[in-house]
Amino acid sequence: MTFKKNILCIGAGYVGGPTMAVIAAKCPDCKVTVVDVNAERIQGWNTDRLPIFEPGLLEVVQEARGRNLFFSTDIAAGIRAADIIFVSVNTPTKTFGHGAGMASDLQYWEKTAHEIVAHAGNSKIIVEKSTLPVRTAEAMEQILQENAKGIHFEVVSNPEFLSEGSAVRDLLEPDRVLIGSRQTESGARAAQAIADIYTRWVDAGKIITTNLWSAELSKLVANAFLAQRVSSINSMSALCEKTGADVGEISYAVGSDRRIGPRFLNASIGFGGSCFKKDILNLVYISRSYGLDQVADYWQAVIRMNEYQQERFVQTIIREMFQTVVGKRIVLLGFAFKANTGDTRESPGIYVASKLLEEQAVLVVSDPQALENARRDLAGLAGSVEFEPDPYRAAAGAQGLAVITEWEEYKSLDFGKIFASMHKPAFVFDGRNILDHRKLFQIGFNVFPLGKPKLTHFK
Repeated sequence: MTFKKNILCIGAGYVGGPTMAVIAAKCPDCKVTVVDVNAERIQGWNTDRLPIFEPGLLEVVQEARGRNLFFSTDIAAGIRAADIIFVSVNTPTKTFGHGAGMASDLQYWEKTAHEIVAHAGNSKIIVEKSTLPVRTAEAMEQILQENAKGIHFEVVSNPEFLSEGSAVRDLLEPDRVLIGSRQTESGARAAQAIADIYTRWVDAGKIITTNLWSAELSKLVANAFLAQRVSSINSMSALCEKTGADVGEISYAVGSDRRIGPRFLNASIGFGGSCFKKDILNLVYISRSYGLDQVADYWQAVIRMNEYQQERFVQTIIREMFQTVVGKRIVLLGFAFKANTGDTRESPGIYVASKLLEEQAVLVVSDPQALENARRDLAGLAGSVEFEPDPYRAAAGAQGLAVITEWEEYKSLDFGKIFASMHKPAFVFDGRNILDHRKLFQIGFNVFPLGKPKLTHFK
């Protein structure tokens, strides 16, 4: 079959894989290839045991795989054949040198730019899909244009706005598609070429075109604003616990204001995932580099509030279980940073587990999708950790349950059966406020929600 366009994505992770699968499904006349240096990951994409869990993703992959969607480790061949190259490589926070702990580590991105130059034989459109600091495109242009082949590369920014657990829906029904390009004739043509891909299934009115720098910065700002809302309501949960107010009632009342809206106003143990913390720290670093210390301090406080919420949660467990958890079996219900994903990056569960292990608790981790990642995350920690997918087996003989992830199935567990199998007194610490606290209390649990009055049988 002859394809109209050859589209390549370098990076087969949580962004590249789902994005290319949807593009391939919606553009059957385009050949879409996803490449990665990780052979094990590519192998997973070529089976029905995909390397990442996303509801609905397998069905989309199965629709296009082998027809016009291909997964490979041959990066050089992919670059040579491509008309459009999406760059979706990892850009973690630096752990070394200048900017450590805040700035993005761009070594993988830079290596990819050099690799494109080395193997490209003709002009191409390069699409930034990774979340990058503002003005990174300028550096990429410099690397790409410094070639002796006379090849022109047009760099376009097309940041992703996917939420793990709903990535397929977000791709099929996006709020907007943002495309940033140079404000030149060739830049406009490149932006239109990317827009033409998305208009196959996205209304043209939802496609926003901007300059390069606005597109790059918009991604960081969007995540910062969302994280700010989470930290804001979590700060109020602490005040609610001191005053007797109910954070759920406050969230409903405040979210009913059309100027504010209800989303991201649920109190919880804190935000996690690969984006929020990394992007805010990046924003802090950029602001400080321009001498905007007040701006940097403002966004740094959002991160600090998130850390404070996790600290509070652990301290509540220790304090309410009679100031010690030594030798006590405590079950973490969930470990993924949110429901409907197996991703544990920056999960609050990592912090909670490490602190409870420091206090010499006997820890049991239960999660329907994230146990393999949890084993890796906790591998270097001293102490006793069990991994049990069945929450009933996990709870047997336990003294405390801590809800870490808002999995829907936890709401329908038989807590009467669980209570009967536990040591008494039995405790529930609901870090997501998803359970029926009054019912748990009536069963016999001592219940500690976030931002709501505790329910205990102690006099």
